Amino acid sequence: MERQSARRYRRWQPPSRKCVRGARSRVSRFPADSRVPEWSSKREVFASTPSPIVTMLTSHSLAIAAAVGLLSGAHAAIWGMYKDSVYEGFGALCFVRSIIVGAVAAVAIQMSIHLPLPAPAALVVLFGLAYGAERGIIEVWKTFLREQDQSKFFIPMVFSVGGVPVARRGVRLAAGAAYVSVVSFCLLAVAQLDRGAPGPPTLSASALVGLTVGIIIAIGGAWKDAPKEGFEPLKFFRSPVMAVAFALALSSLSESYLQIAVASIGYERAAVETYKTLFTRGKTPGKFTGKPELYPEMRTHRRRGVPVFLGIWAVVLVSTALALGERL
Repeated sequence: MERQSARRYRRWQPPSRKCVRGARSRVSRFPADSRVPEWSSKREVFASTPSPIVTMLTSHSLAIAAAVGLLSGAHAAIWGMYKDSVYEGFGALCFVRSIIVGAVAAVAIQMSIHLPLPAPAALVVLFGLAYGAERGIIEVWKTFLREQDQSKFFIPMVFSVGGVPVARRGVRLAAGAAYVSVVSFCLLAVAQLDRGAPGPPTLSASALVGLTVGIIIAIGGAWKDAPKEGFEPLKFFRSPVMAVAFALALSSLSESYLQIAVASIGYERAAVETYKTLFTRGKTPGKFTGKPELYPEMRTHRRRGVPVFLGIWAVVLVSTALALGERL
């Protein structure tokens, strides 16, 4: 009895990583200087341990990430359908594509960086990250990989030079590899800021990060549109200005400059496309200038997506308000 009692009440040692099942953790042990009283039971120790939501990757957090990705993908799918369906018709596969890519991107991001979901700030940041990743993946695929008849477009949707589509697939692939390399290099340079002095992001560095990704967006848009529409200074500088604004706002929600950069891309795209979708409805999208409306009935049908579109924005805005309220 004395030996059993000694074993029962001896100082309990923290479990090893092998004891944690159903979850992956960056930090799965107690601090080295932690002390547990000899009279404490394991139940009491676990009860007094802070919630592992910040470091643990659970099925619950992945489910939340998937839901956030579904919302971001649905948002992009709705404005794409709203603008294009009058000219191309409604394509179910094209519509679902963004939703699936958004969900997969959000889950992959959560598995990589372990955001403290479901904290409001983490939800806002992940929405922007998933949106930026989905837009990047889809645009690279459409520009450099997809084979599609370009005669239905006024502005070519594949990689072009001077407004003329590049026919040779090998050249497009090489250009795509170069483009991805340049963007990756810029993001890696931004990531180096995360290795600097600890502490919250500074406004000046956050603005610089936003300016960097905004210029990337602006150059890509001008390369595609300017040969056909002419260079428009206001349109060119719109993306850098908006990306800087979103980067400054996100700097209060994330401590990572890389997260701020990618999320700024997502929110810049979401905001610009919202403006073009809802506030310029009478204007023909640039890529369809001079093209006939082959599916005029879609002007009525496409309105069904507007309540969902606005509802997603409402979720984002409420989450942002809650996140900012927690920091006051």
